[in-house]
Amino acid sequence: MKDIKSVYFIGAGGIGMSALERYFLTQGITVGGYDRTPTPLTKELEAEGALLHFEDNVRQIPAACLDKETTLVVYTPAIPDSHSELQYFRDKGFTIQKRAEVLGTLTRRKKGLCIAGTHGKTTTSAMTAHIMRQSKVDCSAFLGGITKNYGTNYLVSPTSPFVVIEADEFDRSFHHLRPYASVITSTDPDHLDIYGTKEAYLESFRHYSHLIQSEGALVIHTGLEMKPDLQDGVRLFTYSRTEGDFHAEHIHIGGGRIVFDLVSPFGNIQDIELGVPVSINIDNGIAAMALAQIAGATAEEIKQAMKTFGGVDRRFDFHVKSDRHVLISDYAHHPEEIRQSILSIREVFDGRRITGVFQPHLYSRTRDFYKDFAASLSLLDEVLLCDIYPARELPIEGVSSKIIFDEIKPDVKKRMVHKEDLAGIVKDEDFDVLVILGAGDIDVFTPKLAEITKQKDN
Repeated sequence: MKDIKSVYFIGAGGIGMSALERYFLTQGITVGGYDRTPTPLTKELEAEGALLHFEDNVRQIPAACLDKETTLVVYTPAIPDSHSELQYFRDKGFTIQKRAEVLGTLTRRKKGLCIAGTHGKTTTSAMTAHIMRQSKVDCSAFLGGITKNYGTNYLVSPTSPFVVIEADEFDRSFHHLRPYASVITSTDPDHLDIYGTKEAYLESFRHYSHLIQSEGALVIHTGLEMKPDLQDGVRLFTYSRTEGDFHAEHIHIGGGRIVFDLVSPFGNIQDIELGVPVSINIDNGIAAMALAQIAGATAEEIKQAMKTFGGVDRRFDFHVKSDRHVLISDYAHHPEEIRQSILSIREVFDGRRITGVFQPHLYSRTRDFYKDFAASLSLLDEVLLCDIYPARELPIEGVSSKIIFDEIKPDVKKRMVHKEDLAGIVKDEDFDVLVILGAGDIDVFTPKLAEITKQKDN
């Protein structure tokens, strides 16, 4: 890293990649990169100094990124081997690393507070980072979402020994980390296009748990099938909403607020109020507070930070919240995430009619879990189902949104829709609580839907 003068990112618009780009920009290193399409995030990166382009074209690589002795090339696993720029760098003998390798190198000298799991990583990571930033302990952070409190996914502290990291299991990326302390939120099988079997997925988390440094700590959700493999000296704690070493008591939900007490081996904390009052954030908050206590944050610092936590873009993101209409966008793209999202909405908005717009993410995930998706979506009163967002994949014969649609319970009102028609549908029909679900490009339409919904309130 000492000899690097420029870093070139292939897949520069990814949320995880952008945090690394911001790190290198703050170090005064030239940052260039490619992505398929411009987005609000890539525009922000360009404004911060990144030299980006949106065509797979070797001639557009900045001159500052063409010296193999001083340029590091970073790519995301979503980039195919046939990508001409990636092939160019390989042919010319450049140093090429995956994003996770670079993140592992950068964070090796810090005490990593790492959050892993199929669900809840981004919110729990952002909560942990916010608590640490509001405490005397402080932290740096590489996050998988844009925090409302800071407007970024990268935070830097020149003095704190701690760094908060979202530990991504895709492509076994989290095996490059060496956590000081880690949370594992869940291990529901996902990414079976990578892992093949549930057993291989669970083994990957078991291997990850062994990477926690001796004298560190693992905080694991109760009831997980995965059994940790810890080094000598690693402390093991459990957590959940209702039981474990860390859990909640005296939970009060109502009037748009959630307040509870934290029971903890490091000292109980009374009357914690969630800044984003949805019930799944009780679990997320307990995990974040556990890491913060392990790192040395005080009870008062934790309590104040939990109340002021503003959330993360696309994670239970309230765009409209009134007596007549509610509009939420949520990144949920796994059946269990969708189930938890809907149950949380039902708990907060008890008795109101809930409609969900869902855009499935990946053909392989739809193929593997279509019955589970249908079961989760059947918890809604109404479902608007969009076409699959392919991301990195080519179509799979016989796999479409229709296989989910056909399995949704018959007593649920359901219809197939095109994402481009959503604005007209929301304009013509009066929805009570509307939630936009999915990890694809469906959220592009949310600002327009919010504008239409607010007009109806006026």
